[in-house]
Amino acid sequence: VCGCLGPGSCGRCRRAAYCGPEHQALDWRRGHRRSCGQRAAGDDLADAIPEHNEFLFPEYEILIEPEEPEFPADSTDDEQGAVDTSKDTKEQEELGAAGIADDALQSLDEDTLEAMAKHETEEEKIFQMFKKQVAAEPEQIIRYCRGGEGPLWVSGENRPEEKDIPNCVCGAKRIFEFQIMPQLLNHLHVDSLGESIDWGTLVVYTCADNCGGGNKYLEEFIWKQDYSVGCT
Repeated sequence: VCGCLGPGSCGRCRRAAYCGPEHQALDWRRGHRRSCGQRAAGDDLADAIPEHNEFLFPEYEILIEPEEPEFPADSTDDEQGAVDTSKDTKEQEELGAAGIADDALQSLDEDTLEAMAKHETEEEKIFQMFKKQVAAEPEQIIRYCRGGEGPLWVSGENRPEEKDIPNCVCGAKRIFEFQIMPQLLNHLHVDSLGESIDWGTLVVYTCADNCGGGNKYLEEFIWKQDYSVGCT
């Protein structure tokens, strides 16, 4: 019902095929319980299985173009920094008025406070760079750059080290090839399934030697990075 290989089937009618129990349970709630077993054995399978748009992601055409290096002229680092500073000051004043910030800060030593401030500043800088790059191409869903510049990270946390990327099945190292951007989530309408998915970016690493598998698919490696707690 979802377009993937369905090795399992409905135990009652044996006509609806499923990739796993999750889609079988969802299909049962969405109407298969009413249609199951109502058709004669000789009926065409296509007539027995209705369209399941709730299972299938919509199809789009992907346009491939070189990424423009220029950033919007009205979004300089100095201006962005001023906005961020103003926002932080306002939030600090609100916490202080409630009597929460002072009590929390007094319980921490100076070294801890300095480390926290540096971490927050670095995270904000990384995320602002991500937003600035995305602003140049807000509809971009995939960034491709094999063997060159690395991925555009949304956070300084949860980045893979070289040891975290397993070698290809041929023994060669895997290198960054492309990343899937979070803008894609706007087009997939995943909330309609009741269990939404989310990511900051999905980074795909493929064989550096570009080994071939003939007519077979080769397993590659993907790294999922979520937004950090401080990203807004």
